[in-house]
Amino acid sequence: MIHHTPAARLQIARPAFAHQIGTLNKDDATPLYQQLQKLLRTAIHSQVITASEAIPPERDLAYDFDVSRITVRKAIDGLVSEGLLVRRQGSGTYVASRFEKSLSRLSSFSEDMISRGRKPHSEWISKTHGVVTPEESLSLGLSPGSQVCRFQRLRYADGMIMALEYTTLPAFALPTLDEVGDSLYEALSRTGHRPVRALQRLRAVALTGEQADRLQVPPGTPGLFIERRGFLSDGLTCELNHSYYRGDAYDVIAEVNELGNLTYGF
Repeated sequence: MIHHTPAARLQIARPAFAHQIGTLNKDDATPLYQQLQKLLRTAIHSQVITASEAIPPERDLAYDFDVSRITVRKAIDGLVSEGLLVRRQGSGTYVASRFEKSLSRLSSFSEDMISRGRKPHSEWISKTHGVVTPEESLSLGLSPGSQVCRFQRLRYADGMIMALEYTTLPAFALPTLDEVGDSLYEALSRTGHRPVRALQRLRAVALTGEQADRLQVPPGTPGLFIERRGFLSDGLTCELNHSYYRGDAYDVIAEVNELGNLTYGF
């Protein structure tokens, strides 16, 4: 019987994961943690490592890529913040199996999905012009009688229905409804009215019959309601958004620190 020392056992196991996802280039000026992040991100997006699969422990990754555990931890921290990896206390780090929305930056649904290697698309239910309602008037800071644009659509990721979304914009934000193609935020960027900051309110809801029917789940299914109010750099309100997400497929994550630099509310 051959007995291997711990170092020898590591050496025998070492090639597997590095050969799966690639190696670091220490002659490259790019920080090593960013290189490792890129390797892991690419492996996740290309499904070399798949949803719910565990990645090796930090110590094994540090040995495998010949870097410090601090470097590995920094790389993993970034991917956890992006929602690509999740840590499970006492178990390890896994590829996220659910779609996660980060509250640390203002981005569109499509941008969120693309950044995670998912394929987003929308199914438009309606695009209309109309007179502002009293509720919209209060939320958008518009005078009674003002014109608004309203959009209703279903949001998909990798062919799966994720959310039912209602958006109201002041008419000044878009010259015509035809300005909007697949991405509402792209259209707002072209007109110079994309929000630069937002306030959001989140709460758990039981989906109504109509909402559940649209999202293809049973009535009363738990869902996540997100109300967002977007602002331009001059403080004008330029967006009112009500989104109903399937609770079985979507998580919201937020990074906070002891100084309270990240806040959200309504």
